[in-house]
Amino acid sequence: MYIIGICGLSGSGKSSVSRAVVDRFPGKIAVLEHDMYYYAKKDKPKIKNYDHPDALETGLMIQHINDLRNGRAIERPIYDFKNSDRRTETVTIEPHPILIVEGLLLFNIPEIMPLLDLRIYIDVPLDKAIIRRIKRDHIDRGRTVQSIITQYESTVRDAAINLVQPSRYLADLIIPQGATNLVALEVLYGKIRDLLSTGNMPNGFIHKNEK
Repeated sequence: MYIIGICGLSGSGKSSVSRAVVDRFPGKIAVLEHDMYYYAKKDKPKIKNYDHPDALETGLMIQHINDLRNGRAIERPIYDFKNSDRRTETVTIEPHPILIVEGLLLFNIPEIMPLLDLRIYIDVPLDKAIIRRIKRDHIDRGRTVQSIITQYESTVRDAAINLVQPSRYLADLIIPQGATNLVALEVLYGKIRDLLSTGNMPNGFIHKNEK
């Protein structure tokens, strides 16, 4: 299994890039979103800063990455952003030749970095990212604009400047403008195409449909 880490600001377009890759290589790509691993309120009821690594159950995600890498399906949690809590149900994720792990704080977690074979940073200006975040959180997640702005001023901006943006220098590949950068996406597609065609995967992973 080859593991690609995708990092970038909230609203930078990480999920759009992941979807573009999944659409280009159907049946070959699994995706784990770090923000699905926010703690349930019952397990950590006093979270104040959702833009800090302590708000996420990263240990569980690392366990899931290792399970997938060893050919075992996992039950990925579902985080409900409208209710700000983890749901009781889960989603089954099967192992695939390529695993994308995406999240804004990925490159700030030392335990995750050695697991990533390729590190990608989605680079957009901070003002564009916050506008996208406001639209997403208001339209898709039902939050008020004022609550989004309040959170941005209290925690999001500080994390963006001091944690997320500096981590771009740990990336192997920087994609400006995200999924609209078709030239950069073609470079990424070429890398994945080569991996799939040669079968040169770490740990000798073979997809079950190719046995």
